[in-house]
Amino acid sequence: MTEKLVSSQTEESDFESSSKTNNSVEETKEAKKTKESEEFEKAEVDEKTEKYPESKNIKESQKPSSNKLPVFLSVLALACSIYNLSLTRNLTGNNFGNPGQISRDSNSANFTEGSIASIANAVSKSVVSIVTSTDQKSFFSNETTSQTAAGTGFILSSDGYVATNKHVVSGASKIGVILDDGTAYEDVELVGTDPLNDFAIIKINNVNNLSPVKLGDSKTTSAGQQVVAIGNALGAYQNSVTSGIISGKGRSLTATDSGRTQYETLSDMIQTDAAINGGNSGGPLVNAAGEVIGINTAYASQGNNVGFAIPISSVKGIIKNVLSGKGFERAVIGVRYINLTPTIAKEKNLSVTRGALIAASKNNKAIISGSAGDKAGLKENDIITAVNGTEIGNSGSLSSLIGEYSVGDTVKITVVRGGKTETLELTLAAYKQ
Repeated sequence: MTEKLVSSQTEESDFESSSKTNNSVEETKEAKKTKESEEFEKAEVDEKTEKYPESKNIKESQKPSSNKLPVFLSVLALACSIYNLSLTRNLTGNNFGNPGQISRDSNSANFTEGSIASIANAVSKSVVSIVTSTDQKSFFSNETTSQTAAGTGFILSSDGYVATNKHVVSGASKIGVILDDGTAYEDVELVGTDPLNDFAIIKINNVNNLSPVKLGDSKTTSAGQQVVAIGNALGAYQNSVTSGIISGKGRSLTATDSGRTQYETLSDMIQTDAAINGGNSGGPLVNAAGEVIGINTAYASQGNNVGFAIPISSVKGIIKNVLSGKGFERAVIGVRYINLTPTIAKEKNLSVTRGALIAASKNNKAIISGSAGDKAGLKENDIITAVNGTEIGNSGSLSSLIGEYSVGDTVKITVVRGGKTETLELTLAAYKQ
């Protein structure tokens, strides 16, 4: 059985300009060093010219070079012509013994003797393998074949909601889920995909007794913190457990599939040395308290244990919306901004070095008319430095911090305007395609 890696369609443009990625990585996901002042632009509104730049420009900006590190989305495509759910039906998770006492200190907790086994045993029952089938027309004939891919997910609720990566399920004609105990489900539907991140939620229908994970707080994570990754390694080894540390935060990646035909951009990623392999996409990255702090998404192909996960806090708002029956929606402010760095702040002679500088681009206004930001009185050149007291920077970008809230939530944002600091209150609106 041959193997190849596949990715999803472009997402997370959040008004990220793919020609200005910071320390970008081609995600086959593939890295390219840029000057710090070439910081990527972001926004929270939909403009196709920004979200999906012409493929020619993207390909030119992502050509392989000696200073790029190839990185792969960790979904595994299997060369199959039929949808075969039994491929992993009989695989079961390892038995790690009885779960021990889990620390209540969350991200400040450390592993102790036997704690990795305890965490694995406690969390594995909430981790699922995902098998998808995508119909494809033959290039040489009118025949349609099916390509099967394997990924991972984790249970959000007892009634069947499951979190995973968008690239695991996007475009699939069929989705199947296998639990840790080998129980397989074929009555599975896609609930929604995140327009600004590699995130999706699926639903196993007609169940009510599943074991959901506990969600942690990725904002308070730090480099050096111990973590565990669980996933369907290589599409064959269900609920494989690896451990390591958080190697860094706030990583930005420009992604491509193995054929370099599709691209996507991810930001604010958690970097970890816990081994992430093909098939792990959508699996949980867990802290020493057994809480999910990230969604495993990509790994570097030319490097030892360089993996990346989406911070869980950046999608909590969507999860809350879905579980409360309000649908799959992302909350946004409706502004375009540039992530500040000390270098950019110095170039622009700004009074602060971290935050989100509201700025227009060639084709787009700084603030969308009628948006939450517009109604709250935000202005171009304002610098947003905090959301509900959480500072933009190590805790996440503006988009990630807003992602913790749901549509209709009211938040207070700290703004520096003309050298003076003030607080504005606004009610978050839904992202519009």
